This record gives sequence, structure tokens and C-alpha cells, in this order.
Amino acid sequence: MPDNIQPEEEPVCTAWQRLVQGVLGVFLLMGTGFMGYYYWPPPTDKLHEQVQELSQQVDQLKQEQAMPAMVLNRYRNSICYIFGVYQVGFAQQRPALRARISGTGFVVADGLLATNRHVAEPWYGDPESAVLIRKGATPRLEKLLAFFPGFPTPVDISPAAFSANGDLAVLRIEDSLAMHQLRPLPLAENRPEPGELVAVMGYPMGVLGMVAKSPSAVYERLAFRRDDQGAANELAALSLIRPSATCGHLGDVVGDKLIYDAPTAHGGSGGPVFNSRGEVIGINAAYIDGFSGSTLGISIDALRPLIQAAQKQNLATAKEQSPSKK
Repeated sequence: MPDNIQPEEEPVCTAWQRLVQGVLGVFLLMGTGFMGYYYWPPPTDKLHEQVQELSQQVDQLKQEQAMPAMVLNRYRNSICYIFGVYQVGFAQQRPALRARISGTGFVVADGLLATNRHVAEPWYGDPESAVLIRKGATPRLEKLLAFFPGFPTPVDISPAAFSANGDLAVLRIEDSLAMHQLRPLPLAENRPEPGELVAVMGYPMGVLGMVAKSPSAVYERLAFRRDDQGAANELAALSLIRPSATCGHLGDVVGDKLIYDAPTAHGGSGGPVFNSRGEVIGINAAYIDGFSGSTLGISIDALRPLIQAAQKQNLATAKEQSPSKK
């Protein structure tokens, strides 16, 4: 092969090497730029924003952790234990059914309590009572009492407004100066979102639950007493009417129905359900036995019309009872 061919290939190889080196250099510069973008310390303003965001998250966690204690300390005295006796029977006969009811209520306005309809009207939703009523029996409340923390004696309460289609009721508290000093619980303005922390306040297991957490001497005296009202009277006299709190998270919101995993039991019906800001988002209504993730409540939005109706009724009654001016 002729010697003059070799020098013609040398410039081509050199150019190719330079091209490859140039491309590699570009990629190296780009990689350095990307590394600098991701690993170089952020600007002072951005770092300040990140610190603020983390601080807000920490404050929110602290607020959520402190919420149950806060609402108990602030609103305990406005959450009452409800005890009642009712009967269903026929005229001129002994009652075919006579039973006791335990539940929870909370102050929503001056002189007004919120609870479930099946607490204020115990035969509501009760299959045994429904059978008797269809046969012509008449239901009747014998007594309905509210035991408030810090008060040595119970007060009479009476129905003021019922939900036509839901398990909600507003009760009127017997007029007394002490009752007017109770603080109404704050009602949430915004619709709750799934995932929110919730706390349920009330009297799960009724008198039995309060006796169980009482001092040993009181427990030994009352544990096996069958007279719930007598035991509640003693607990009230000893300032041992105290609601309990359980916490969980809101699993879902379907219409006016709230589903959450805060545990409860019989006697907790009618209790307030709080969000992490200490606002009432609903009324505890029911639970599915054996499944801790399905405690059911009713949105506070469904309660507002009943409060307004009860307040209007109170105003009308007050006008009728006031002496007319001449």
C-alpha cells in the first residue's frame, strides 16, 4: 500500500477525538450544573420558607396532641350525663315496657342542650317499642335528668325540637341562674375533611363507666348498686360526674354522616365530636360493635336548624309569659 495514504487518515481521527471530547465536556458541564442545582444550599429566602413550614407543622402536631386535654379542661362542665326512664303501654293497664336510658348532652346555646333523638325520645328507633306503638300503645317519658360536672344535683330537661328525619334533638334545661352560666360549645363553620384528628367526649357505659374510674372507696360502695339514678346522685354530690375523651381520625364524610375510629360505647350517644381546633363538628350517634373503625356521628350542620327552632320557641314562650304593658 502506498505510504502517502496514512497522513490523510490522521486528521479524521483527530477531529473525531476532539468531537468526542467536546461532547463529553458539554455533558460534564451539564452534570455539574444539575448537581449544583440540587445540592447547592438554597437561597436564604427559600431556606426561611422551609423553616417556617416545618415550624407550622410542628405547631400543628403540638396542637393536635394537646387538643383532648384542652377541650376537656375548657368545656367539661358543659357536657352532661343524661338519665331517663320511659314507658310504653296501653290505657288503664300496667306499662308493657318500662326502661332506663343513658346518654350524653352538651350546651349549644343559653338554656339548650344537643343530644340524639333516641336519648331524648328513647322509643325512637327501638324495635320493641315500635311493635307496641303499632298496636296502639302510647310512649311516655317518666323523667329526664341532666347531671352536669360541678353541680351537686341534677336538673330537669325537656324536649324542645326533634329532627324529622335524623337522630338529633335539642332539649330545654330547667331555668336556673347556674345553668345560664354554662359555656356553649363552639360549633365548626367549615365542613370536616377525612383524615382529620377527632375527639369524642361523653359518658360511655353511663354510671358504670363513671363508677369504674372513681376512688376505691366510692367504687366499692357503688359498683354493684342497680339504682343508676341513686348512684348518679352520689357521684354528683362527690363531684365525680366527669366525661371521658377518646381520640381517633375521621375516616369519611357521607352527606350528614361522619365515620371515625374514636371508640365509644352505650351512654356516649349524644356527645360532641371535636376537631383538632376544639370545634364541634358533629354529634356522636352510634357504633358498630366489633369493628373499631365504624363509629358514626351526625354533622353539626344538621343540628343548626333545630337550635334556631328551639330558640324561636323560647322567645315566643317568654313573650307569652311576660306581663302585657298597659
